[in-house]
Amino acid sequence: MRSLKMQPKLSVNIGKLKLKNPVMVASGTFGYAEEFQDFMNLKELGAIVTKTITLKPKIGNAPGRTCETPQGMLNSIGLENPGLEVFIQEKLPRLNKIGTPIIVSISALDDPGEFVILSRRLDKIKGVAAIELNISCPNLTHNSKLISQDPKATYNLVKAVRRATKKTLIAKLSPNVTDITEIAIAAESAGIDAVSLINTLNAMSIDIDTRKSRIATVTAGLSGPAIRPVALRMVWDVYQKIKIPIIGMGGIIDVSSALEFFIAGATAVAVGTANFINPKISHEIIMGIKKYLQKSNINSINKLTGSLKCNQ
Repeated sequence: MRSLKMQPKLSVNIGKLKLKNPVMVASGTFGYAEEFQDFMNLKELGAIVTKTITLKPKIGNAPGRTCETPQGMLNSIGLENPGLEVFIQEKLPRLNKIGTPIIVSISALDDPGEFVILSRRLDKIKGVAAIELNISCPNLTHNSKLISQDPKATYNLVKAVRRATKKTLIAKLSPNVTDITEIAIAAESAGIDAVSLINTLNAMSIDIDTRKSRIATVTAGLSGPAIRPVALRMVWDVYQKIKIPIIGMGGIIDVSSALEFFIAGATAVAVGTANFINPKISHEIIMGIKKYLQKSNINSINKLTGSLKCNQ
């Protein structure tokens, strides 16, 4: 009789949120999921993180807003979105039909207090599984400094939002800081349930013929495989300083690169830029993680988290 393969446990907990597997799609790279429904069974995903929503509609930045770079891409979309009410009335009902937990990414345009207003409104909606605080988007031209570049500002913002909602809260952190662990510790101290890292790196690209930036806003956010070594190092650094879950992201393009993040300390991962290249990549990563755990005789994905072996 042929022996049955071990079925490893893929479920993970992010605050109050239980995911059937640890693979989600990153905000801004999966639209509102409609664009991907013909390529994969969306129910297979651990969670879907929406495009970032703001209180009022936002047009976004002027073109050009994206360009390819070696091993990555630049984007300066500028949080284009229809605003909270249109999202709730038109986008969320369709997302809820999928049957996968929906994590709503939110941001503020004019006043950090908008995070509180958004969270309080979303707290009342059953179809919202969790809220991601996008306090690290580098593509808002009027902001000279991000909330997630200041430990005190991060603490105060998370503390205020924590009072406004009982839902699972996730803070998306910026790599454009001297020490990301300080920001993560501040968020944890204020009551955040998990941190996502990293958001994009500040970068630029120049057309040498015109001597102009290829991006209208001059600088933009760099994503893709080029930033993975930086993201991994930051996940490892933060893992050693906090006790709450880390959602790792930044250059995940295949099973191997996803597994690196777990070993470095991530509880879950989010696939971003790779969705543009291979719309089925999230499904492939979920299946690949399962095979890796079986091959390695590991019965739970949680046992892989933080399993990096350091030479002493």
